[in-house]
Amino acid sequence: MKSNDGTTAAKRRAGESAADRVSDGEVVGLGTGSTAAHAIRALGRAVDGGLDVWGIPTSYQSRALAREVGIPLTTLEDATPDVAIDGADQAAPLGGGDATADGFSDADGAVLVKGGGAAHAREKVVDAAADRLLVVVDESKLASAPDHPVPVEVLSDATPTVRERVVDIGGEPTLRAAERKDGPVVTDNGNLVLDCDFGPIEAAGDLATRLDAVPGVVAHGLFVDLAEELHVGMGDDTAVYEF
Repeated sequence: MKSNDGTTAAKRRAGESAADRVSDGEVVGLGTGSTAAHAIRALGRAVDGGLDVWGIPTSYQSRALAREVGIPLTTLEDATPDVAIDGADQAAPLGGGDATADGFSDADGAVLVKGGGAAHAREKVVDAAADRLLVVVDESKLASAPDHPVPVEVLSDATPTVRERVVDIGGEPTLRAAERKDGPVVTDNGNLVLDCDFGPIEAAGDLATRLDAVPGVVAHGLFVDLAEELHVGMGDDTAVYEF
């Protein structure tokens, strides 16, 4: 089992590997989470060294970090991202494969589960708008098939009916509770999050389509075949897979 230091180093390597793919003059979608944060810091160092880029943040967290490290910011209203760098709570080869980095060698794409930081609605908008999505993870996030509970952001008034629909399609929804205050987690968009356990997901595209069709669902955390590159931080190296 990795030490915390080993995991942090793997995340840093993955984030820096993706940041190295950003070219001068590009607009970059800035994902949310601990691994994406390493990419943002690496981009900040590059900007300090003369790289000319603009960032589009996906959350309050990524906006604050980008400002801290000196990345100039813009919005989707004013620019289209050339590339987005984002993390994932889990990554699996599209169509199944080994639960290792090698499982992506012959994969046609990736299935991601995102939303641990409750920012997946804005992440999906920015990631889908980008010409290229570079996903950064450490190897502990890899799976042969996604089985992580799928975060579903919902309008608060629609929570009871969305719960019912999730159960109907085979999920077990749990309202996400806040850690340092009473009550539920509230997203940057003012909505609630249901963490929906479907067990191992074999047909992620079909499930994504069914969740998209539920009234009251703002966004779910299944990102199917959006990634163009997967950067996996490992013991002493980073494996990069292109789809």
